[in-house]
Amino acid sequence: MDILNKIVGDKRKEVALKKKLIPISQLENSVLFPRTTNSLATALLKSSTGIIAEYKRRSPSKSVINQKVSVEDVAKGYKNAGVSGMSVLTDGKYFGGSLDDFLLARASVKLPLLRKEFIIDEYQLIEAKAYGADVILLIASILSREEIKTLSELAKSISLDVLLEVHNSEELNKALMPSLDMLGVNNRNLKTFEVSLETSKLLCQNIPDDFIKVSESGISSIEAIKELKPYGYQGFLVGENFMKTKNPGESAKNFIDKLR
Repeated sequence: MDILNKIVGDKRKEVALKKKLIPISQLENSVLFPRTTNSLATALLKSSTGIIAEYKRRSPSKSVINQKVSVEDVAKGYKNAGVSGMSVLTDGKYFGGSLDDFLLARASVKLPLLRKEFIIDEYQLIEAKAYGADVILLIASILSREEIKTLSELAKSISLDVLLEVHNSEELNKALMPSLDMLGVNNRNLKTFEVSLETSKLLCQNIPDDFIKVSESGISSIEAIKELKPYGYQGFLVGENFMKTKNPGESAKNFIDKLR
């Protein structure tokens, strides 16, 4: 069983348990649920750099990345650096994240916040809105076309932006639909964990201009972004590059200053 299937299997059990503990009605009555969201898609269109910076403690492929920095400090640092948005991992078992991290990030900044999660159920969208999310991630490789349609349409109905992640042309072709805002191309091969920017270059020609193009994984240098911009990419998700340093906010600021 590959790691993604294992994560999804555990996620189904986790969501089933959460549904028993916290009903949807309780989530919909949370203080943050009615807040007006900040569109990441709009922020990327207005930005000259398009950096979406991530808060990630660890990952299955890299183990510990950074357990020492607080989400509040990182969020404020990213804001000061001028990022377009912030991605916060909320998976606990494999990435060491939590919804508490998300709440702390939300309390710290007004940036568009992306809930980085393995979303397989409508419940997780309501949960994301209740915890102050502006954007949700859908992963094409773990969802059917019908599931992508159902989840993305629900997300739009509660004012959440939708970033759909694909790894190849097969996933892209099954996933294109009007209820998506952004198409993210993940440059990491999930079977080998190898990273290649060629994936973004190859898939870009099949992404209609209606969608904002986001490149994910392997964005670790100014050169990588300059290489991808001519292919129409307006967003760049930087996962570990900032987090593996002592001061992620400062690293992001230096990176963005050089990019400008």
